[in-house]
Amino acid sequence: MQGTDKGKSKTETIMPRKKKTPSQGLGDTIEKVTEATGIKKAVELFTELTGIDCGCEKRKEKLNELFRYKKPECLNKEEYEYLKTFFGTKQNLITNQQQVEVLAIYNRVFQDKKKPTNCSKCFRTVYNELLLIYNEYE
Repeated sequence: MQGTDKGKSKTETIMPRKKKTPSQGLGDTIEKVTEATGIKKAVELFTELTGIDCGCEKRKEKLNELFRYKKPECLNKEEYEYLKTFFGTKQNLITNQQQVEVLAIYNRVFQDKKKPTNCSKCFRTVYNELLLIYNEYE
């Protein structure tokens, strides 16, 4: 029977909620709406069944770039000089130290708290957003 959990408090039977992160831009907000309405689950099922990528992640990133809620800070001279060397050097691999330094710049400029990652796709977003800021100075 429902509601007859004798001896259990309400806090013991409630599932912990997933930590909500603030939306960085319009893409994050749209993702939250599609999750709340069940659209995201339907799209994931469609993708799983057909193998066709819906492009949601790329679309979310693009919308976040175009319609960011927090305006980025300006680069300071040292950050600009570091990024000038970093982006000016064609490299296939980014060292851990470079990732830490680039993330420090990114986190200050975008008021974020991203941490180093082994996921190249995750770091690619950081790279691309900083490159856009850097290109504004060129």
